[in-house]
Amino acid sequence: MTAEYANYRRRTEREREAIKDRATGDAARAILPVLDDLDRAEAHGDLAEGGPLTAIAQKLRGAVAKLGITAYGEKGEPFDPHRHDAIFQRESPDVQQPTVSDVVERGYRIGDTTLRVAKVVVDTPAGS
Repeated sequence: MTAEYANYRRRTEREREAIKDRATGDAARAILPVLDDLDRAEAHGDLAEGGPLTAIAQKLRGAVAKLGITAYGEKGEPFDPHRHDAIFQRESPDVQQPTVSDVVERGYRIGDTTLRVAKVVVDTPAGS
């Protein structure tokens, strides 16, 4: 009886965590376009230190991190078709394996759940 109760508690806790991650993920998906806009603004120099939107961007990114949402997809990392969506591919003599050369949209995860794969440009070895 005690073992059955312990198993029930563990199963209920796992289900509760999965429901929490799913609900957080649904809310986060609505915020992803805003995070994309912040990334673009930062790339264009619009989020300079002390600028009016810098504090807002930092607060939003902090809140997203507090929810357990992590971004991935960095220039120079190896291409992984399970984590990246290659929107363009080009040959390059500078790489030995398929490598992310530019990130169009970052990918986001919460726990083991992928909210969105990263959209990237991939450099492949010449002659592949």
